[in-house]
Amino acid sequence: MAVPEVYLAPGDALIEVEFATVCGSDLHTVHGRRSAPTPLVLGHEQVGKVVAVGEGARRAGGQALAIGDRVIWSIMVSCGDCDRCLKGVPQKCRQLAKYGHEQVRHGWELSGGFATHVHLRSGTTIVPVASSMPREIAAPLSCASATAIGAIDAAASVMNLDGATMLVTGAGLVGLTVAAAATDRGARVIVSDPDPSRRANALRFGAIETVDPMSPAGLPDSFEAVQTRLGLQDGLDVSIEASGSSAAVAQAIDCLDIGGVAVLVGSVHPAGRVQLDPEAVVRGLKTVRGVHNYAPKHLIDAVAYLEERHCAYPFAELVGTSYPLSELDEAIAEATTGGHVRVGIIP
Repeated sequence: MAVPEVYLAPGDALIEVEFATVCGSDLHTVHGRRSAPTPLVLGHEQVGKVVAVGEGARRAGGQALAIGDRVIWSIMVSCGDCDRCLKGVPQKCRQLAKYGHEQVRHGWELSGGFATHVHLRSGTTIVPVASSMPREIAAPLSCASATAIGAIDAAASVMNLDGATMLVTGAGLVGLTVAAAATDRGARVIVSDPDPSRRANALRFGAIETVDPMSPAGLPDSFEAVQTRLGLQDGLDVSIEASGSSAAVAQAIDCLDIGGVAVLVGSVHPAGRVQLDPEAVVRGLKTVRGVHNYAPKHLIDAVAYLEERHCAYPFAELVGTSYPLSELDEAIAEATTGGHVRVGIIP
């Protein structure tokens, strides 16, 4: 699709995309697991360079946005004035618009990351990224990495993570980022995933043990066996569910010790209902929190965390292969195989 002209309103910016990654949400849309208006430009994990600015365009910290800045940006555009924005959940703005999710319309044709350029609208959180950060790490900041930091923040608001035992279900990019960042905050992290290669990967991101959720109780890679080895018969302090599996959601709640907190972040498409024992929640003083997308703070914190720690873990290796934008269909097909945590797109 060619766009003959772009009009930048006050606060807007035009970005030349450097690199993008295929998120699981893109695949859900392509394969019909979530509805989306068409036509649309997919893609909401990307990094790029500012090539034009509207009057008053600013970074998240309030500084003027400048041509040449290397930036990432929030998945959402928020109005900043509605009741939801004012109470601190701009990701649920009454006037919410989302990059990579909106129907193409006149005046905002460049609304997704699988393109050469993206038109950022006023109300987008724009964060500069150091030139030293590899593009493979910078691009997913806009979705998976910021969401992971949001999930950790939700858990930390209930439970001190230093010394806590944590179960992370799902060793995709969100789960692996949670494992690394929680480990850096002093947690002892167990990662559960049915894929043996992803379980092995989790050990490189700070996990002290891994679990095969399909393994019978008697085998050494079962959850029960790991609990026994670690002396956790009373349960865990924290669980972060990043897979979207209904069975994993149930385990994330059931595995908690007294006063534990479960953060659900992976259930972004229908996956069946989960049976909940309310008495166990009440008597166990359990907290269950949902995290969808993230607040601007989490994007800023994710950039700061990965600028400091991206060399400590093999984040760059999570993009297993990349395709030119002209081969987007092939890239999505490759991502659908599940053989890579992320597949890259090079405009």
